[in-house]
Amino acid sequence: MNMFTLEQTAPEVVAEDDPALQLPFVKQMVVQLRAMDGYGAYDTWKDARVLDPLVLTKERRKAIPVVGDPDETTLSRVKAYYNALAQTLEKQTGLLAVPVINITHEGFGRALILVGKLVALDKTLRDVHRFGFDSLEKMTEDAEKLLAKAKLLVDENRTVAEL
Repeated sequence: MNMFTLEQTAPEVVAEDDPALQLPFVKQMVVQLRAMDGYGAYDTWKDARVLDPLVLTKERRKAIPVVGDPDETTLSRVKAYYNALAQTLEKQTGLLAVPVINITHEGFGRALILVGKLVALDKTLRDVHRFGFDSLEKMTEDAEKLLAKAKLLVDENRTVAEL
């Protein structure tokens, strides 16, 4: 069962009045996900519905096989996440941040965020077909940890980041 099938059968877990929808990183995720929607499928969707597939409850995780290949929809969510990280880091540092993502067809790879000549973030990716978070709050917490480390690297190596 791929994520597309999961989306069609699983009940939504993100409520439209979820306070996490107001968090800056969550708002940036909505922007990134909508930007990747070339067919306009998300045009009529509320933000909660756009973000809902990123939240993997225990039941949703059980529905995803342990071994599997990521589909294009899941890959686009991974790209949106790292685009949102890069955009947020760019706002924090005032320097251009570019995500570079390489994922094999089996769901393994690496995500980098480059700021000038500096690798500000380097994350190994595994089991991408199971990409998601326990909640929007957890997604934001994880993003904030990654961003804090990346910003510290940029601040400590500003000369390299400005090249």
